[in-house]
Order: sequence, then C-alpha cells, then structure tokens
Amino acid sequence: MDNASYIALSRQLTLRRELDITANNMANMNTNGYKFEQLLVHQEYGAPAYNSPIRTPANFAYDNEVGRDFSQGTFAQTGAPLDFAIDGEGVFFTVQTPQGDAYTRDGAFTMSAEGMLMTQDGRPVLGDGGPITLDPKKGRPSVSEDGIITQDSQGQTERVGKLSMVRIADLGDLTKAGDGTYTLASNATPVPATDARVRQGFLEASNVNPMIEVTKLIEINRAYTSLAGIVQQQHELNKSAVERLGRVT
Repeated sequence: MDNASYIALSRQLTLRRELDITANNMANMNTNGYKFEQLLVHQEYGAPAYNSPIRTPANFAYDNEVGRDFSQGTFAQTGAPLDFAIDGEGVFFTVQTPQGDAYTRDGAFTMSAEGMLMTQDGRPVLGDGGPITLDPKKGRPSVSEDGIITQDSQGQTERVGKLSMVRIADLGDLTKAGDGTYTLASNATPVPATDARVRQGFLEASNVNPMIEVTKLIEINRAYTSLAGIVQQQHELNKSAVERLGRVT
C-alpha cells in the first residue's frame, strides 16, 4: 500500500470518529445542560511506505482529543420549583457520587420520599453542609439568586441550605462521567462561584446548533466517500501496474 492510501485511511478513521461525535451532539440537542463536542484532529509525521521511492515524511491525520464548548445555553422556563439554571459560564452544581463529587449544569432536580434533593438519576445534590434535605410537609421551596433554599412553615421562613455552585478554572480538567456530569481529571480544586446566579423554575438548554450539526454530517459523509474513491483509485493503479509487469516478464 502506498502513502496516498495510508494517509486517506488515517483521515477516514478520524472521520468515523467525527461522525460518532456529531451524531451524539444531535442526539443530545434536547438534553438539559449538554455541551457541544467536536473532535480535534492534528497532523502527525510518519515514515512513508517502505515501497515508496519518496523518502520524505508523510502527514497522517490522527485523533488528538475531544474538545467541548462550555458556553452557556439558552434558558427555558418550566415553572417547576425544583428546576434550576445557573446564570454564569464555567460554573456547575455539585452532586455526590460513590466515586466522589461530580459537577453538572443540568438542574432538573427532584426530591426523594425522605425529602433529599437529588438528580434525575438519584444522585444527592450537595449544599454548603452536605446533601440538601427538604421537608416534604412544609411549603414549596424558594431559591434566591445566590442559591439559598428556604421553606415556609407556620408563617416562618426557614433556611434549608445553600446550593453548592463551584467554578472550574480550567475546563479542560473536566472528564465526562455520564448522565450529564463531569469529574475533575486532575488535582485541580474547584472554588465557590460567588458571582453566579440561580434562576428557579428555569432549565438550561443544550448549546448544540442543530443546523450546523446537520451540515457537518453531510460534509463528513462526502469527505469519507471522496477518500474511499482515492483508496479505490490507488488500488486500481497498483493492480494495473502489477498486471503490466506480469505481461513484460
């Protein structure tokens, strides 16, 4: 196999990965707090094919990593008392998992039978003193812009807790942990986000642009088909060359 085929195949591999990522973006365009992802493709110098008379390095495409756009999505009003949206980029709610703290922008919370504030998949939502527990017998909870949760009982307003909202200095330190959560992949320490604001009765939508993703799918398929044609063309040229050599001998 010659250099052209090797290079085309390396790009086809990254295109297949791009197709998976783009399809995942489209599948999550209605997922609360989902962040757009894209494949970062780089060139890598490699040795040419052994049977090539050209000895200059060949440039191959390779999958470097997945980049994420953490820009804030639009807010959708739900009116639900346990739906929260963070107004502030790079800021996350903190939830508890068996592996430690995790971070999310999905504020579609619920309440357990015991009154614990939880994510939709059952992870406790953390406050300034640990998991937040509401009293199901008391009134509807209210949340201030700085995340303080209160409930009314017999005409008295009682403080329940304060949502733990943290800022991640380097968003590249975050690793996907499933169900819209992230964990810190390094020893970085999140800091309290004192400038962030909570909006009760709202949810943050995905920041995926469906029109751009549809266009990208078309471009990826066209590029893959074009490269497949190049590989096939090189195969036919090599086959023709071998047949001609056979006739000469």
